[in-house]
Amino acid sequence: MPSKNSIKLYIDNSYYHIYNRGVEKRKIFLDKKDYKVFLSYLKAYLEPPKEPKKLEFQPNNTVFKGIRRPLNNFNKEIELTAYCLMPNHFHLLIHQKTSKAIEFFMRSLGTKYSQYFNKKYERVGYLFQGTYKAVLVENDNYLLHLTRYIHLNPSKESPLKGAYSSYSEYLGERKTGWVKPTKILEFFKTAQKTSLNDILSYQSFTEDYLLDPKEVLGELTID
Repeated sequence: MPSKNSIKLYIDNSYYHIYNRGVEKRKIFLDKKDYKVFLSYLKAYLEPPKEPKKLEFQPNNTVFKGIRRPLNNFNKEIELTAYCLMPNHFHLLIHQKTSKAIEFFMRSLGTKYSQYFNKKYERVGYLFQGTYKAVLVENDNYLLHLTRYIHLNPSKESPLKGAYSSYSEYLGERKTGWVKPTKILEFFKTAQKTSLNDILSYQSFTEDYLLDPKEVLGELTID
């Protein structure tokens, strides 16, 4: 029987909660470099592609010229709305512009990071607990509370602002071109017109709002 949320139905121009964890709940990030490498892959896949560098090398006095093969790029197909990396799992909130873009993106990301991790730690076999999980976010209320759930993930282990997450982008403390918080922050620019009129900022919504996000999200939370 397939595990929860492992069967995906992809829809154009939709938001998805993507998550996965290490096999047998083992850690997938063992040091700071591991986190930074994973983030570097996100950057490479999601930033506008750069002009590939031309290479020249001369083995045995023979000149060879070429272009290094770039990573796949999904800049026009996918936007990353929020993320959080934890020692044994990760969460991504993705806006998919074209059908099945997530499938190719996650296959590339998972394969690339697994190869790095296995080589570094001299291991073989699967790094992740099966295929990634994907849940379609069907309304704005879920979308808003999902970002809160993602950004609160590190709260029991480390300060929110020091976490490997997009929370600093939401607070305006860091600008990262491939993280897109605008859609969520727009809720708070028009808060007086919504049921959120008592919430002054995204930070107060995330840190001070009493409602447990799991009460809203239900199956959208990692089990």
